[in-house]
Amino acid sequence: MQLILNGASIVDIPSFYAEINRVFMTGETWELGESLDALNDMLFGGYGVLLGANHATILWQDMAFSRASLGVETTLQFLEERLAIRQNFNGQTIVRQLEALRAGTGKTYFDIVMEVFADHPSIEIVSA
Repeated sequence: MQLILNGASIVDIPSFYAEINRVFMTGETWELGESLDALNDMLFGGYGVLLGANHATILWQDMAFSRASLGVETTLQFLEERLAIRQNFNGQTIVRQLEALRAGTGKTYFDIVMEVFADHPSIEIVSA
């Protein structure tokens, strides 16, 4: 199975999930929420186009654009929004993530997405 992600349409986190839904959730009556855990669950292949698939190759067009769009600034905004609602729940973890990102050593949202995909050896990503 070969799937094509249009990286040029990914300008922020919501548009990333819109593209994931467009490609992976065809035929489903519901959409994946904006959640890395949900992305991970979907990649296990229990629903959507991956249902029953043994292997999938994802051609990620304009990957560099997606990497930049889901880069430091987007990740900082994402973490700051999370911190605002999670002061008492996991707040210190988010503070450490923010500090690392500001120091140039933290993971961007794109980096984390790539780690999620890497946890699924039956899914290959190719920059196209």
